[in-house]
Amino acid sequence: MALDKTLIVIVGPTGIGKTALAIALAGHFSTEIISADSRQFFKEMEIGTAKPSQEELAAAPHHFIDSHSIETLFSTGDFEIQALQLMEELFKKQDLLIMVGGSGLYIDAVCNGLDNLPDTDLNIREQLKEQLEKEGIASIKAQLKTYDPEYYEKVDQANPQRMVRGLEFFLSTGEKLSSYQTNSKKQRPFNIIRIGLNMDRTALYQQINLRVDKMMEAGLLEEVKGLQDYRKYNALNTVGYSELFDYLDGNITLETAVDKIKQNTRRFAKRQLTWFRRDDSTTWFTPTESKAVILHIDKILNS
Repeated sequence: MALDKTLIVIVGPTGIGKTALAIALAGHFSTEIISADSRQFFKEMEIGTAKPSQEELAAAPHHFIDSHSIETLFSTGDFEIQALQLMEELFKKQDLLIMVGGSGLYIDAVCNGLDNLPDTDLNIREQLKEQLEKEGIASIKAQLKTYDPEYYEKVDQANPQRMVRGLEFFLSTGEKLSSYQTNSKKQRPFNIIRIGLNMDRTALYQQINLRVDKMMEAGLLEEVKGLQDYRKYNALNTVGYSELFDYLDGNITLETAVDKIKQNTRRFAKRQLTWFRRDDSTTWFTPTESKAVILHIDKILNS
């Protein structure tokens, strides 16, 4: 693959308008979109993952939307392999592709590659799964914070799978997972242009709250009710689903559950921004600056 191929990566917090920008760029450059959202892969999860609408999907070819079942184990490493294979095929007919999403690990896997990690003890993994079921996430959090505070601080704390992974690694190897995340980049056979979206924090949080209300109006509670048989799967131990399972279990009121979804989504957005700001090669824009983004990309492509 020649180095005249380019991947445009659009990152930013949840609910900010990444999808709209990706579609605008796909239309302008006549190209295709690769989703890097760790929950939009799963076809059973629709409303709570804020997938692109049918109109948006029709506006540009999308990949990794509804591509897997929540019953299928689909890791960051799997995404790295499958996304790179797909891009190799797409680059045969396109000079430019767009990747969009808020899952930092998945984007880093494609752009930089994953670190080669030693194997962990599968028995410890099973023990931690049992611990999670019996004691909840609080005990996992407490141990992880003690053993690997660096990993604890940057991990998505709304994702039990990631926290269990960090604890499993330490208990298996006696070493911190954070010490293996060296950020040593693998060379990719394409150029990368990183675009970040950000906006006033108060306005973003209002936008997030409104989006949660719209999800509830669109039938999120009914969607969650229909997924109760699958709730053991990690994909559903996430914001928008776990809070409503808590309501269905009779632990909290519906109003409290909705407030928690808003609060946890706002916290997640804050962590996403912290993650994406680590990469100083990202150029930041507001969601309304699509023309400025296109000018910026054209300038780089023509330089």
